[in-house]
Amino acid sequence: MKHPSSREFFAYWDEKRAGAQAPDRADLEPGPMRSLLGDIFVLSYDPGGGYPFRVAGTRVCALLGRDVKGEKFSALFAPSDRQEIEEILGVVTEEKLAAVAGVTAASTASGNRIPLELLLLPFSSRTNTPISLTGLLAPFQTGHECLSDFTLTSWRYMAHPPQRFGPRVLKKLAIARGFMVYEGLV
Repeated sequence: MKHPSSREFFAYWDEKRAGAQAPDRADLEPGPMRSLLGDIFVLSYDPGGGYPFRVAGTRVCALLGRDVKGEKFSALFAPSDRQEIEEILGVVTEEKLAAVAGVTAASTASGNRIPLELLLLPFSSRTNTPISLTGLLAPFQTGHECLSDFTLTSWRYMAHPPQRFGPRVLKKLAIARGFMVYEGLV
């Protein structure tokens, strides 16, 4: 991660997950991230709907020149990159892997390509709650508004350190003999 906001948000997310694959959405409090809230967004897990925005920070909306609640996240990208960004979003949500991407976007005012960093982080899934993921979109330079035609320049998944297993799981593993499958263990 190159952008300081991405590093700060990832560090907070990583602290809140406390060794699990991902934190619960309710564990992330806005207070400690107050300075980052304008760059943060939440997407619904809806592959058929293009991963619509549930919430978007004020700086994200300013970069896009409008309130984007309900709009498809993948529609921000050039048609040639939409399938790839949707695959990345699917892996982040389903595999609970964080991803960071370099993107560029066209400034509608000048036509110049503006570099940004995109961080995508999963939430843990709970029964009877909508599946969602969070992210941060931050430009490397300030003063840009109305960006469009996003393109992916690079991306990678970030491997998580091994999960911490509680005493109950460790006891089950110690008793196991032969081949046994425990759902949820990786």
